[in-house]
Amino acid sequence: MKTHNKINELSGVEKAAVLFISLGTEKSSKVLKMLPEPMIEKITYEIANITTVEPAVRDGILTEFIEMNKAREYIRQGGIEYARDILTRALGSQRALSIIENSSRLALKKKPFSIARRTDPLQLLKTIEHEHPQTIALILCFLQPEKSAQILSELPEDIKTDVAYRIATMNKTSPAVIKQVEKILDGKLSNVVDNNFESYGGVRTLVDILNAVNRSTEKNIVENMALENPELAEEIKDSMFIFEDIISLDNNSVQRVLRDVDNGDLALAVKGASQDVAEIIYKNISKRAAETLKDDIEFMGPVRLVAVEEAQQKIVGIIRRLDEAGEIFLNRGGEDAIIA
Repeated sequence: MKTHNKINELSGVEKAAVLFISLGTEKSSKVLKMLPEPMIEKITYEIANITTVEPAVRDGILTEFIEMNKAREYIRQGGIEYARDILTRALGSQRALSIIENSSRLALKKKPFSIARRTDPLQLLKTIEHEHPQTIALILCFLQPEKSAQILSELPEDIKTDVAYRIATMNKTSPAVIKQVEKILDGKLSNVVDNNFESYGGVRTLVDILNAVNRSTEKNIVENMALENPELAEEIKDSMFIFEDIISLDNNSVQRVLRDVDNGDLALAVKGASQDVAEIIYKNISKRAAETLKDDIEFMGPVRLVAVEEAQQKIVGIIRRLDEAGEIFLNRGGEDAIIA
């Protein structure tokens, strides 16, 4: 407990200094030279003033660093709930909650457009809707996906697809440009809201946004984009629904999908799936079929990850085909009317 208190009393820069000392000269020098000059000065000053570090404190900081990096990776892969679930199983709910909160707070501190992230979506829309599509796309890349989705849905029809296209094809943006756009936008928003880095654009960002818009907006954007860049539109569609998302389907839809799935593909797919997905599958087949599937998986032995991913992608292809045919319903953000 005393060690934990000592670690909590250290500032971020002091922790970084201990971390670099622990990593050794060679590794530390490689990391340090990638940091901003002012940060290097602060850390090296702390390193120069550290004479001794208790082993328990050093180990605690290394553990904290590893846990924070794992948390950020889990958040990036599957979101906060996914990260919380994995960390809770490994470390307990209280420790997991603390790590998630710290990791999320650090992530928010690093993201530009913090004022825009706190602004009401409709007010932000009024502020940026007459900007150049590239500027709008850049801003949306840094907002929460649900906020970007709302703004994208309400943009004028003549620029909506253009903005979506620019988000999907955006790769890197100069930090100076980001800061300049942020500064101008902050000035425009200064009377609306109380009151550095790299772009997060690309297909994954657009998919996060499209997953939160209504179905008609998503369909129109993807179809229009297919006219300009069929390959990009196909990549976006492939990323719109992943195998793990099958838990979002209703039971009738799951049962309809499973009727078209090869038993061998199903066994491979479930073998590499989460417990939640496996339970959904077992729930929507007969008891006898579930027992047979479990036996097939048990006697399958080790399998290559690529084989599992191929099987899961085949099932995703079936889901997409049935969705396009109107035989199943994929839950989307926004209002997507169902008429009985």
